[in-house]
Amino acid sequence: MKRINLLKDKLIGVTLIKYALIASCFILLAGCTKNFENMNTSNAGITKAQLGPDFNFIGQYYPGIQQHIFGEEGDYQLCQNLNSDCYSGYYMSPDPFRGNINNQSYSLVDGWNSDVFTMAYGQVVGPINVNLKNSARIAYPHFWAIALILEVQAISRVTDYYGPIPYSKEGTSGATTPYDSQQTVYNTFFLQLDTAVNNLTAYVKANPGLKPFAKFDMVYAGDYTEWIKYANSLRLRLAMHIVNIDPTTAKTQALKAINDPGGLISINTDNAAVNGVLSYHNPIWWIGTSWTDLAAGASLTSYLNGYNDPRESKMLSPATAPTAIAGQYVGIRAGTPVGGKPMYNTYSQPNYTTISEYSPMYLINAAEVWFLRSEAALRGWTTESAQTDYETGVSTSMAQWGASVGGYLSDATSTQADYVDPLTPSAGTPNASIKAISTITIAWNNAATNEQNLERIITQKWIANFPSGGWEAWTDYRRTGYPRLFPVVVNNSGGTISTTLQIRRIAYPSSEYTQNGTNVAAAVALLGGPDNGGTPVWWDTNKGQAVPKNF
Repeated sequence: MKRINLLKDKLIGVTLIKYALIASCFILLAGCTKNFENMNTSNAGITKAQLGPDFNFIGQYYPGIQQHIFGEEGDYQLCQNLNSDCYSGYYMSPDPFRGNINNQSYSLVDGWNSDVFTMAYGQVVGPINVNLKNSARIAYPHFWAIALILEVQAISRVTDYYGPIPYSKEGTSGATTPYDSQQTVYNTFFLQLDTAVNNLTAYVKANPGLKPFAKFDMVYAGDYTEWIKYANSLRLRLAMHIVNIDPTTAKTQALKAINDPGGLISINTDNAAVNGVLSYHNPIWWIGTSWTDLAAGASLTSYLNGYNDPRESKMLSPATAPTAIAGQYVGIRAGTPVGGKPMYNTYSQPNYTTISEYSPMYLINAAEVWFLRSEAALRGWTTESAQTDYETGVSTSMAQWGASVGGYLSDATSTQADYVDPLTPSAGTPNASIKAISTITIAWNNAATNEQNLERIITQKWIANFPSGGWEAWTDYRRTGYPRLFPVVVNNSGGTISTTLQIRRIAYPSSEYTQNGTNVAAAVALLGGPDNGGTPVWWDTNKGQAVPKNF
């Protein structure tokens, strides 16, 4: 598996030229290093002497790493939009890619899914291991802390997509790299976050107010106190991922996050997001407006409609046709054969006024953290009020979208709405219309079971994580069974993925079998099932069962 050891020439000689230039723009804007008249004196376009002042020699790599958490337009579409964004119920493309035989109908496309691997290892792990590990880890531990947080953020998606992955030995084993179990990967994440928080806390204590990372920072403008909150919040998220398989570790890590003096993301100004600056466009905006490949998912519109949710008009635009739904919020159900029906382009799409060209791409927001705290309280881990945390999460999300909460939190009757697709059934197209499958209401109910209130928490967390939180939403769906999502209309998996249980993971890239066959075979053995979308990952104990069991 030729990733890290053979990436150095590519990263320095080709791939990083763009990001070195972007970094140089950060530097110029900050007014620090000015002598850029000879841009051809190194493979990266700037000399070592020019990069020396103000951490430029290591800082140059960070803009590219941050941008590739989500990726740019094409990478984002393959890495998230055409898999987890769809599997989480947020989106469905009106474009009949590959004659409707694609990821959205469970016919997994190797070329699409392999991009998750290549982007994460090539554009995040590669620069960190090749360019930052030796230069920053000891000499500049605060810069190394940021690299660790970004690596955990990026690779958590990879392991949650696939299961076992190469991680602890990545970059040390030549052309082939052993895979770690997913449990090992998670334990490594927690250790990396320990180092990151400790390094940043020490730096802030010794250097209050200093922001040496500011001109390279696309998330917090160099504010290390916010990066500490982000790291703690990420730890809390990851702890909750494993609650059903390793509750002891989950509780320990969650409490470590909650009790850390650096705090958690708690208000919208704390939100962690990659902000669109310079050449980085919001990829959701780009895919929707430039390629018209994006529509809302039917599950999303059915909940927002049923709840009369005041965020709906901020999140989505109404359908413009056909006449039966014009002016209404109607998405497309996953797996709908959209080929030959260009009118699906007129169904509801993201609202490109609020989700615009340079809108931030949220990594984790305050609302999600409040819902995580609510779940921790519901499980009896803290003395906080699960209801108060839940209601704070809803109110915080409303504020993020500029919507008024009004009487929303006291609504004890509204539930998910039925979904009606007026374009089906038709010749060659099965009926996509479906009755609501959830009866969960909005208002907190102290008389409800923990399972019912968990569904309430996760459903609102799911709404709050739109539009860029598809990978987390799919993880929550798999680990808890919530929110209840409509199944695919057409299942082209050939029987490897259950329509009822829905997709549980994506398959390893075929390139791993040709370049790293022995190790990927060992990874499949760790997985405990065939390498297809029907086999659950380690923490997925619900496995799509009809009656979720989380307590």
